[in-house]
Amino acid sequence: MTTIKILSVNISKEKGTIKEPIDSIYLSEIGVEGDAHSGSWHRQISLLARESIEKFEHKNDRNIKYGEFAENITIEGLLLHNCHPLDRFKNESIELEVTQIGKECHGDNCAIFREVGNCVMPQEGIFARTIKGGELKAGDKFDYIPKSIKIHIITLSDRASKGEYTDRSGPHIQHLSKKFFTEKNRAFNIRMSLIPDDEEQLKKLISELTKKEVDIVFTTGGTGMGPKDITPDTVKPLLDKEIPGIMEMIRVKYGAAKPNALLSRGIAGTKDKTLIYTLPGSVKAVTEYLEVILPTVEHSILMLHGLGHQ
Repeated sequence: MTTIKILSVNISKEKGTIKEPIDSIYLSEIGVEGDAHSGSWHRQISLLARESIEKFEHKNDRNIKYGEFAENITIEGLLLHNCHPLDRFKNESIELEVTQIGKECHGDNCAIFREVGNCVMPQEGIFARTIKGGELKAGDKFDYIPKSIKIHIITLSDRASKGEYTDRSGPHIQHLSKKFFTEKNRAFNIRMSLIPDDEEQLKKLISELTKKEVDIVFTTGGTGMGPKDITPDTVKPLLDKEIPGIMEMIRVKYGAAKPNALLSRGIAGTKDKTLIYTLPGSVKAVTEYLEVILPTVEHSILMLHGLGHQ
């Protein structure tokens, strides 16, 4: 766990102006009370690292005071632009959630840009919202807690659950998911279950996973038209919202060359803050489906957490 130190807390009464250091700020459900950028939106609180400021000072041969980049909180000990949305900063009384990395440069609307012609905040500043409020002052510390994407893979197969053959599609989903999130430099946790083609067991497991706020549930198996293919029929009534475009795209993409791909009844959707995807039970189909699904999951997770602006 990385610990960061608060060097300065800063506020401004008007947008587009530098912020002035003060003894302490109070963080509430609208962000920094008394600051021009507070409100019921995703960019309540701005943070910038001393390490980024020093790099700017060296490049532009100019000393920078805390708050000149309009950051509410100046920290040291972490390159903030390497964070991800939904990461958190936490101490005994306060908890903040990262909502955005960088921003569009406002150019002439920014005080320091008007003077220097450059600004570090759009590239290396971040924004957060208050999860738990309280008073914050220079010298306080935060623990940095990266968001770990929680994934659960459910293989449905009577034969595999009896040990009559080895499940290959579940481990392949695990392999491709690990590869994807490792390349994205995202923390993740993957768990797996192997159950028979049983409607009640599947319902119970999905209910448990959504209550635990698992981010992604992949099922594999049971999406065809056979008498034991019950996965889409079981999952669909559980969903809050269906995401039809993903599965339609996959069926069109691969069905044009391989008509049998059109026979899969896989569905995608959401339950609470969990994404659920029902995949076929073959390694080849898993590869094809995840090629389309995985590039969408980060944005989808943000949308479920009210950060659809990303």
